[in-house]
Amino acid sequence: MSKSGRDEEGQKPNFALYIAITALIVIGIGVGWSLFNNDRAQDESSEVVEKTESELPAPEKSEGLRGEFGIDKNINEETIDKYLGRDDAVYRDMRMLKDPGNYEAIGGDSYLSGIVEGFEVVPYPYLVNVSGLPEEVGETYTGKTLFTQDKSGNLTANYKESLQILEDLFPKDKVIFLMCGGGGYAGMTKDMLVRLDWDENKIYNVGGYWYYDGENNVQVKTTRDGETVYDFWKVPYHEIDFAALHEIK
Repeated sequence: MSKSGRDEEGQKPNFALYIAITALIVIGIGVGWSLFNNDRAQDESSEVVEKTESELPAPEKSEGLRGEFGIDKNINEETIDKYLGRDDAVYRDMRMLKDPGNYEAIGGDSYLSGIVEGFEVVPYPYLVNVSGLPEEVGETYTGKTLFTQDKSGNLTANYKESLQILEDLFPKDKVIFLMCGGGGYAGMTKDMLVRLDWDENKIYNVGGYWYYDGENNVQVKTTRDGETVYDFWKVPYHEIDFAALHEIK
């Protein structure tokens, strides 16, 4: 070969070096992306821990009429958005889908017109006989209930499964947030649970949906074709099938 032949050979690219450099770049990008994702996952995990394990203010009744209903001073319609989505809590709305009472007479709605996202509906009138409603409301539900409460506040189970159903719907190892239309059913529910040995310091009466103006409103009442309708299919609802229970004679 001539000198020119050696020059041509010397000008050939070094493919081995090129492949090695490319591999190092790819590995570097992969490691960097992995570290970025790990950091982001840790940040998100920290946010979840902070949200679910942050200390709650102790239940404290509001002043005036709201306090008579048992509505909480700190966690209520105005602040509940800050406490939604906790892993250590359950959220229960105590209204019926359609209550026999005339709640329009006190500025409410006899129908369940909407809920706060995350709350599940467990009608209080199915848990125990209702008493102490405002005179303007008039009629109330008088059908079957899990418990009967006498004038002294003593509770008697009507079915063998009554207490178990309560424990499933209102777990004792969770914080319990209660709502209803105006705060009354929620307060009655807390009183009932405390009488049955639930920890009152883990139960909050958040108040009434009728006064909620937050960012997690699930609207059920709407108008279609000029007619008011209620989209109850939007509501997470716990039905109690009394026919399947075993009555205590």
